[in-house]
Amino acid sequence: MFVKVLTSVLALTASTVSAEGAPGYAGFGLVWAETFDGAAGSAVNSNNWNIITGLKVNNEWQTYTTSSQNLQLSGGATVQIVPRKDSSGQWTSARIESKYTFTPPAGTQTMAEAKLRFGDNDIANKQGIWPAFWLLGNSINNGVGWPTCGELDVMETVNGQLTGHGTVHCDVYPGGVCNEPNGIAGTISIPDQSWHNWRIVWDRRASSWTGETITWYMDGQQFHQISGSSINNQGVWNSLSNSAMFFILNVAVGGDWPGAPNSATLDGYGSMMEVAYVAHYIAT
Repeated sequence: MFVKVLTSVLALTASTVSAEGAPGYAGFGLVWAETFDGAAGSAVNSNNWNIITGLKVNNEWQTYTTSSQNLQLSGGATVQIVPRKDSSGQWTSARIESKYTFTPPAGTQTMAEAKLRFGDNDIANKQGIWPAFWLLGNSINNGVGWPTCGELDVMETVNGQLTGHGTVHCDVYPGGVCNEPNGIAGTISIPDQSWHNWRIVWDRRASSWTGETITWYMDGQQFHQISGSSINNQGVWNSLSNSAMFFILNVAVGGDWPGAPNSATLDGYGSMMEVAYVAHYIAT
């Protein structure tokens, strides 16, 4: 982890906060936001999101569906992603990917963030539950494989543990610049399962790509940073800071990292991830 502080970002204070919209920040303009407005039980806006079905990676257990049992608007300007287990022991959940893409421009700062919380099941009942807010390089939709496309995990947590993980995946698998499959990660303690703000900031104001940075924050507290110089490969750096990316929200179940759910693992709203908004800003 690097100790360089982006004071202009850490000093951000919300000028407006409401359940109906993403906050405004002094010195930044809101470019795009999803605020998950709509009637309780309805689907996410299909103009903004692709609902992914059937995908299984990382030896995960769940099947992703379009069912409102797994994915629904709350009616209170949030979306709920809810893992479920049926009577035969089969798990389902949901994953959505934004149709919106963006490339952080040179010469300025770009910020992406989401406000989210976790269901209130006890941590002891969340073995195998794996919620995430992350970004993936859009080149993966144009024939570029993973991890060469670039991946920035803004927030992941496993097994109900109150530890947030911010990770970058890049270059080649296995090994490479990002030491795949592990990636380059930083962590932070999460105070509780309630609402917290998770942010990533690209700072491309440096005169050279080696001086550019990508920094992770929870509630304004920095917990991870990479730089062009630490990656030390311009092509790889470009895949992370100078290429189109899209947002992903999902709750996986099981897989190589968290391990399998066990007999104590509970499904339903108590194991969900709820998201109030996803937003993209550029410094003004």
